Amino acid sequence: MKTIKLNNGFEIPMEGFGVFQVPNHDECRKAVLNAIETGYRYIDTASAYLNEEAVGKAVKESGVRREDIFIATKLWVQDAGYENTKRAFEVSMKKLGLDYLNVYLLHQAYGDYYGSWRAMEEFYKEGRIKALGVCNFDSLRLVDLCMNFEVKPVIDQVELHPFFQRQELIEVMKEYDVLPQAWGPLAEAGQGIFENEVLLKIAKKYNKTAAQVILRWNIERGVMIIPKTVHKNRMEENINIWDFKLDKEDIESIAKLDIGYSKIIDHTSYKTAKFLNEYKIHN
Repeated sequence: MKTIKLNNGFEIPMEGFGVFQVPNHDECRKAVLNAIETGYRYIDTASAYLNEEAVGKAVKESGVRREDIFIATKLWVQDAGYENTKRAFEVSMKKLGLDYLNVYLLHQAYGDYYGSWRAMEEFYKEGRIKALGVCNFDSLRLVDLCMNFEVKPVIDQVELHPFFQRQELIEVMKEYDVLPQAWGPLAEAGQGIFENEVLLKIAKKYNKTAAQVILRWNIERGVMIIPKTVHKNRMEENINIWDFKLDKEDIESIAKLDIGYSKIIDHTSYKTAKFLNEYKIHN
């Protein structure tokens, strides 16, 4: 699998495995074990997913050396702020059972994330976190963060798929040497994406599935992907994208599928800001 170098010199795999909406401990543990067995070496979780313990247990049970697996987790809005972040990080580390974390990300651009970043920088300089990142940061907040801190984010994890391509945001990330990382790279299996005629036509051309074409398309844009599934056959399908390459005509056809906005969550809406600020993951 291809790797990519981050702005701090570390290299990570271009494809990882996500565990969003897999809160059941045994199901998540089994899914991560299957993913590691299939060949995934980057596991993406979050405190808000309520499955860090399952991820940590699976990593230990896998038998793969810790230094060969990249673990990412995220700080929730409820824990924003310098002191809160200090506490929340220790909780996540305890649940994961790790002595260092590969990537720690701000999950949302709400609350006192400036205070959070100061705490995260300290952990980074101590070597307890190998890289810092953000999620769901638009170009304005991303540039503001990059221009006001010593340690820049290495990743901005945002919704990226053929129906919401966000090329302008990707160009801003490139300007600041921040890696675009796609959550929901398969549009969370919505909007009829697997039955889309354009994608199916391209898939037939390469003897691949629509899902494989979608994932390969993001890879060729320089976007890291973290598809999620609990089914091992889908894990195998999603990782089997490294033996073909889309041509210019394919790229142009997929470009026309962009509708320019999200049908999953609207981060430009005040209702979303209100919901995310009110969403509690612990007492």
